[in-house]
Amino acid sequence: MLHINDLTFRMEGRLLLDHVTAAVPPGQRVGFVGRNGTGKSTLLKIITGEYQTETGGISYPKNWRVGMVRQEVLAGPTTLLDTVLAADTERAALLDEAEHASDPHRIAEIHTRLADMGAHAAPSRAAAILAGLGFDEAAQARPCSDFSGGWRMRVALAAVLFSEPDLLLLDEPTNYLDLEGTIWLEDYLRSYPYTVLIVSHDRDLLNNVAQGILHLEHKKLTYYAGNYDRFDRTRREKLMLQMSMKKKQEDARRHMEEFVERFKAKASKARQAQSRMKALAKMEPIADILSERVMPFRFPAPEKPLASPIIRLEHASVGYAADKPVLKDLDLRIDHDDRIALLGANGNGKSTFAKLLCDRLQVTGGHKYDSKKLRIAYFAQHQLDELNMGETPYEHFRELMPTATQAQVRATAGSYGFGADKADTKVEKLSGGEKARLLFAVQTYNKPHLIILDEPTNHLDVDSREALVMAINDYDGAFILISHDRHLVETCADRLWLVADGTVKPYDGDLDDYRKWLLDPARRIKPLTAEEQAEAEARPAPRPQIDKKEARRIAAQKREQFAPLKKKAQAAEKEVERLQAEVAKHDADLAAKPEEAARIAKLRADTLKALAKAEEDWLHASAAYDEAMAD
Repeated sequence: MLHINDLTFRMEGRLLLDHVTAAVPPGQRVGFVGRNGTGKSTLLKIITGEYQTETGGISYPKNWRVGMVRQEVLAGPTTLLDTVLAADTERAALLDEAEHASDPHRIAEIHTRLADMGAHAAPSRAAAILAGLGFDEAAQARPCSDFSGGWRMRVALAAVLFSEPDLLLLDEPTNYLDLEGTIWLEDYLRSYPYTVLIVSHDRDLLNNVAQGILHLEHKKLTYYAGNYDRFDRTRREKLMLQMSMKKKQEDARRHMEEFVERFKAKASKARQAQSRMKALAKMEPIADILSERVMPFRFPAPEKPLASPIIRLEHASVGYAADKPVLKDLDLRIDHDDRIALLGANGNGKSTFAKLLCDRLQVTGGHKYDSKKLRIAYFAQHQLDELNMGETPYEHFRELMPTATQAQVRATAGSYGFGADKADTKVEKLSGGEKARLLFAVQTYNKPHLIILDEPTNHLDVDSREALVMAINDYDGAFILISHDRHLVETCADRLWLVADGTVKPYDGDLDDYRKWLLDPARRIKPLTAEEQAEAEARPAPRPQIDKKEARRIAAQKREQFAPLKKKAQAAEKEVERLQAEVAKHDADLAAKPEEAARIAKLRADTLKALAKAEEDWLHASAAYDEAMAD
């Protein structure tokens, strides 16, 4: 179990953690949440020993290995696959020793240990993790130096996942992932057998992965059982109860004070008045624990809506070289009230498509039609650097309003969340979320007809993301959304377009359908659009070459011939069911026997490993039987 004991920490004189105490149950996946700047990342660094505390400290079992994503992966000649394999230092050391060892007993020990840890299957496991994070087989063989910083952070994430530490610390891991990588990571973490502490503002990730929530607020830590929605509900109920108790206490205090004031001079009531004065002195005030207010986002509506479609593409192509289109065969239209989210892995062309829409790229073939009056606002993460770091928000608004008075500029800045305390702060001193808020304001000030948001949530905490959801849903124009945040996509978009295979087409399923397709081992087959599905169903079925009686006879022969394969598959399935029941029993025991938590958690981890192997055996056996019957 991870224990945080009476821990106090200051950074540059600012108190971040004030005598905090908490415990993270072993084998649990715990979400770590709190407003930006409260000290979540700092606490992770304290756990790894990077920072020293003022009081208290961190404790966990001595044999635990702690893993956290390194902030930089060396851009050297080592391939991605070898970089990930090297993260398992024990395996690497044993393989190196095996090449030079001469003592037969030691050689036997080395090979036994390598077999126990599944060392020979490590390359395929590492490759699977890299594939899940967006690296195909060709990319895995390329050197790290070929990739940008964001992609190298994915390699760093793959490395720490591959090493399977006993305590896995993740700090906003989805900031470097697209929606596809986020969905894969969520699925991977759900079956992770050891303890996970994950800092994230991704509501869906926390709902689907976390078994507990550690909340940092007002320099204190509180642990809540359950996922994010349960935490949010419990915390709101706690706030309401505490507010009710505070009101009752204030009413009681006021009644006592009135009694003392009225009767303190009367001899017959003096003793009672003294008693109430003592009670008042002893009354501990109930703290105000109201959440910090989140300023709303605001996207001004277009002054004059344009006739639909506001953009139309006909057989259009786009790319960075005329003879090498990134996207082609684009036949699409965007109406004045469309709310569209783009799906597709990074590198498929989502940002290229966004740049085409806002005229940062021109068509290299076909046609693009739009109104001359069309105004588009484009937000992308890299544009935060385009803000003038040496200027203040007030100065940014002054440039937008050259003829306005100072009072009018300050009023406008305040309406976007930059009041007196922030309007005169230099941009370089603002938080990432505040910079994003300023960029939203600057980009949308001219009341655009279409807003394009490319990963807008990376610097926003959960509450700010909810504010963004409300702003998008209140906006009267059209918008295009590119985001790894499923909650944002599901609550804002009413159409999905898939960017894949060098084109963009409407996707007729929902995000649940897309998630199932992404996690399907057979997903190499592209999902069909409604038109393609109808065309496929309209094709005449091939006529059978043999009659039904002959088909039944052949099927019976096959069943008899391959009965051993079927029996093996059924036995493997029963073993999976047995181990699943055993895991459920361990979960129940963890709740019923907290004093034996360490022992039960170890049994549970071992059972999960056995379950993973059994599931793999079952899949192989079932595939072998199905393949044999299909031949």
